[in-house]
This record gives sequence, C-alpha cells and structure tokens, in this order.
Amino acid sequence: MLEDFILPFGGKLSAENRWVKLASIMPWDYIEDVYIESMSAANGAPAISARIAFGANFIKENENLTDERTVEYIAENPYAQYFLGLREFRSEALFDPSLMVHFRKRFSAEQLDEINRRMFAVKVSDISDDDNEPPTNKGKLVLDATCAPADIRYPGDLSLLNEARENTEKMIDELFVIHGKSGRRTHYSRRKARSKYLGVAKQKRAKAPRMKAAIRQQIGYVEGNVKAIVNILLETGMDGFVEKRLARLLTIRELLLQQKEMQSQGTRKCNNRIVSLRQPHVRPIVRGKAGKRYEFGQKLAFSVVNGYTFIEKQSFDSFNEGVILKESAERYMRQYGCYPEVIQADQIYRNRENIRFCKENSIRLSGPRLGRPDPDAQRNRELERKDNSERNIIEGRIGIVKRRFGLNLIMAYLKQTAMTEAAFNVLCMNARLRILLRAILQNFFVRFRPLPIYPLFQ
Repeated sequence: MLEDFILPFGGKLSAENRWVKLASIMPWDYIEDVYIESMSAANGAPAISARIAFGANFIKENENLTDERTVEYIAENPYAQYFLGLREFRSEALFDPSLMVHFRKRFSAEQLDEINRRMFAVKVSDISDDDNEPPTNKGKLVLDATCAPADIRYPGDLSLLNEARENTEKMIDELFVIHGKSGRRTHYSRRKARSKYLGVAKQKRAKAPRMKAAIRQQIGYVEGNVKAIVNILLETGMDGFVEKRLARLLTIRELLLQQKEMQSQGTRKCNNRIVSLRQPHVRPIVRGKAGKRYEFGQKLAFSVVNGYTFIEKQSFDSFNEGVILKESAERYMRQYGCYPEVIQADQIYRNRENIRFCKENSIRLSGPRLGRPDPDAQRNRELERKDNSERNIIEGRIGIVKRRFGLNLIMAYLKQTAMTEAAFNVLCMNARLRILLRAILQNFFVRFRPLPIYPLFQ
C-alpha cells in the first residue's frame, strides 16, 4: 500500500505521482501469470519477481533509458521502487543491468499486446443499451502502418562484404590459436584487401564498374575464408567454436550466396536479402517516403480504438497492410462483440475484397468508392474530408510513439527482444495517455457537471 512504503528520510509518497497512478492501472495478476509461463520449476537461480521484471522494462521504455541507466534510475527514485512493488526504499541496485535482456525475453510481443488490450479495450456489453438484442455496429476503427527502424548502419553490398571478410579473418585466427595450427592463415594480404576496400569506399560516388570490381574482389576473399574455416572444422571438429560464431558463419555464407547470385544475374534484388550481419533478421521495408525510399527494421500495422493504440500485425518481413483489414475487423468483433460502424484508413486498404467484406457486414469504409463517381459527389467529398481529419489521430499516435517513446530507433538487436521493445513502446504510450485523460477529467469537467458513465474513463 502507498501509506506503508518506508522512506529512510521520513515523509510519505504522494498519491498524485505518475508512477503511483501507473501502478494502480497495471494488471499485475495477469502479468504474473504470463511471467510464470516462461519459468522453470526445476532449473535456474531464484527468480526475480514478475513486477520487477516487467516494471523495469516499462520504466526503461517510458523514460527512454539504456539498461544501465534504468538500473541507476530505479536505485535513485523511491516512486519507481514503489511501482516495482518494493515495501521500502533501497539505495543499492536491485539487479545487474545484463538481466534486462532476460526480462525482455520473458514477455513476447503477443503477450504484451494482450496486456495492452486488457488494460485499454472496452467491452461492448459495458456500453450496450439492451443486452437482449444483438449489438449493432458501434465505434470507429482507424488503421495505418509504419516501420520501426533497427539500430544498423545504412547497408551497402561492399561494406557488408568487408565486414564479413573481417569476421571470417577473426574466426580463422581463433581456430589457429585453439588448435595450435601454424602457417599462412589467408590466401591474400589482409592489408592490401582493406586498402582496396577503402580505395572505393572513401570515394564520394564510385563509378559502377569500379564498384562491381571491388565487390567481386571481396566476394573472392570471403569465399576463400569460408572454405578455410569449414576445412578446419571438418578436420578438428567443433571444439572451441562457440554457437554465436557458428550462427555468424551461417549468416555470412547466406550473404555470400546472395551476393554471388546478384553478381551473376546483374541485379541488385534478391529474396530475404541480408542487410546486417549482427541482425540477420532485419529486412528492407519499402516505404516510398520523401527522402526515405527504404527503411530497415520491423513493420507494424496499428489500429486506434477509443483513442488507444493497438498492434494489429508485427513482422520483420514486409507485408501489404491492406490485406489485414478483415483480420483487424474480426479482432474488433471478438474484443467488443460487434463490428465497427466505420473503418477509417488510407487508399491502400480500399481493395475490392475489403470493400466487399465491409459491405457484407454493414461497415462503412472511408474514402472514394471504386469505379464511376457517385452522383452524390458533394456529400461524399465532405464525408471524406471528415474521415481524413479524424484519421489524423493515428498519424499523431505514430508520431508520439516514435518521438517520445523510442519507436523511431529500436536498440535491441535480438529478433524477439526487438519486437518486445516495440510492443512496450506502444503500451507505455497508452498508459501515459490514460493518466493524462484522467487528470483532465478530474481537473476540468467533474466540477462543472456530472459525466456520463463511459467505461473508457472508469
């Protein structure tokens, strides 16, 4: 309880503090159930509580901190410690910063989305006028998609191959030391190989023939190194070759095959193209924005209902967001008990299949109809203008979660933890919005007139 929290310097915590308010709206019991699912009863050290594990990551994303700074922030802030469920203030670190990665692995992006929906979704039965009648279409569903860029440098074929060459050289050096081998380690001069790379990489705009020749050289270097590593492993076994090195070697081999294929076909495109050795799951996402034709990270499809944002689809593979309209509407049906009255989305969602689905379920899909112009064009233009202005809410939410909560640059580099971090960003934004809405209602509206009962603000 708030009154029972012990401060070493006396006094009481304020009930108006944001961390106290956030602690009151969190579904801690469900979070505990999710956390326990990933635990082992027989193996491992004693577990840190679910509230600390979840709360620490929530604090990290809400304050936009690194793992190390998060541990320091918790040790310095009694309100953060109350949020984590402690009974008294502790000035020492609660855990090592390296555990933050393991905490993120305990919560998948799907589980965080479920927590998000449990906290902020409203059941249609709570606002239905008559429970005996089947619910009619209610509410608005706003849809859009964006990309959450990963923390990688802008990829280039030459720089990727040079990085692969340096990685394989380190692997060869390690294997020579482990197995006590002697002799020449690479079939080329490393100093000359790097000099040739820099001779092209430092040019402001290298001509195509010289760039192709440099890429061809690097392919030859990497291919020779990969063969040398494989021969050593076949001869000596896998002793001393750690799992991370093996995963990196397999990534380099896939990169090599892709580059050779593009060289032979004279193209710059291939399926599942690798753009980062450290994050091989990252794919180029075609955006077509001004100054940003491609982004490199995960693609997220969002929906906004009752002012709150939810993740409809999240993937590192590019997808057409227009094909998930039906899935989003069905999820809305399961969550609220009815279809939305209107779906507000941009032009990419207005394909024939989506229009047919909306017509069958009495859903109005925003935007101009396909085919011939409607005779009532003036009225439709006004309705379209209204839909576009109301659809701006999702553009604003995407801007907030990117600028304020860190979705514009995902720092986690594991696939699972990167998706978890993005889901945490959305959850933090919704929680912060909930606190702000409560404060507005309490400070401005309650004293003037009684508010209608509406579950969103209960």
